[in-house]
Amino acid sequence: MTRRLIDCSASEVAGFSKEEKLASLAGCEGRVMAAETIGCVTPLLGDVSNAELASSLGADILLLNLFDTLHPEIEGLPVHQPEDAIRLLKHLTGRLLGINLEPAELPGAEGAKELWHLTEGRRATAENAERARDMGIDLIVVTGNPGVGVSNPAICAALKELKAAVGNDVILVAGKMHASGILSEQGRSILTDEDIDAFADAGADIILMPAPGTVPGVTQEMVGALAAHAHQLGKLALSSIGTSQEGADVQTIRSIALMSKMAGIDIHHIGDSGYTGIAVPENLIAYSEAIRGRRHTLRDMARSRLR
Repeated sequence: MTRRLIDCSASEVAGFSKEEKLASLAGCEGRVMAAETIGCVTPLLGDVSNAELASSLGADILLLNLFDTLHPEIEGLPVHQPEDAIRLLKHLTGRLLGINLEPAELPGAEGAKELWHLTEGRRATAENAERARDMGIDLIVVTGNPGVGVSNPAICAALKELKAAVGNDVILVAGKMHASGILSEQGRSILTDEDIDAFADAGADIILMPAPGTVPGVTQEMVGALAAHAHQLGKLALSSIGTSQEGADVQTIRSIALMSKMAGIDIHHIGDSGYTGIAVPENLIAYSEAIRGRRHTLRDMARSRLR
C-alpha cells in the first residue's frame, strides 16, 4: 500500500510511479497543499526562488506558472544550466513539481496583460509536454491564465493530445481557476458535470475547480457537488485560489480553506498573486494549518529533503 504523501520523505516520493503518486495524494484525505509560484520574475526574497520559499512554508506540490519549456528558467536558483532547472529545484525541495500549459484560443493571447502573454513554450502541445516530462515534471495542469482565452472544449482537445504523449508518466490536471477571457464560462458556468465528464474521458487524472468564494456564484455547495462527481468517476478534485485572494487577510484564507475541505476537496491550491509571484507567506501557513493542523504543518516545514 502506497504511503500518503504527507508522511513521505523526499527519497520515497522520488521513487513513486504516476499511479503511486496519485494514490499517495488520495490517501491524505484532503490535506495536500499545492502552491503556485512564478519563476520568471524577481523572487520575493531576491536570491531564493519563490518555489523554495513555498516549499519551506509547507507546500507539498510546487506548481510553476508561466514556465516556458523552451526557455526553462527559474529566478533565484543557484547557478545552473537552464535545462537543469527542474531537476535542481526538485533536488533542493524534494517536492512534486508541476507546470501550467495553456490551450489558448485567442490569437496571440489578445486581451492578456504582458505578463500573461502566451509564449510557444507554454502552449498545451505534445512537444511541450514531452519536454516537461523529460525535465522531471510530475504534473501538467491544462488551464488558462487571465485573459489568455482558454475554453473548456480547448482543454479537452489538448488533454487528448497530452494523454497520448505523456499520459503514462505525468499526472494530468484539467480545469480553470477563473474564466480566462471566455465570457460564456464566467461564474457558475466555469465548470459543469458535463465538463468533468469530458475532461475525464480525455485523460484527466485530477479535476481543477475554483475554490468556494473565489469566483462569483461558486459556493461550497456547488464545489461539493462538482467534487463528488469527479470522485464518482475515480478522479481527484483540486480547488484553486486564482483570483488574487491569495493576497487577502488570513481570516479570508482560513474560510476558503475550510469551505474547500467541507466540499470534499483532495488538493488545495493557492495562487501566485499575493506578492511577487507567490502567495502571502502567512497565508500559506494559515491555509495549511486550517486543513491539517499545526503538527502536520510544522512537520512538513521542518523535514529535510535529504531524508
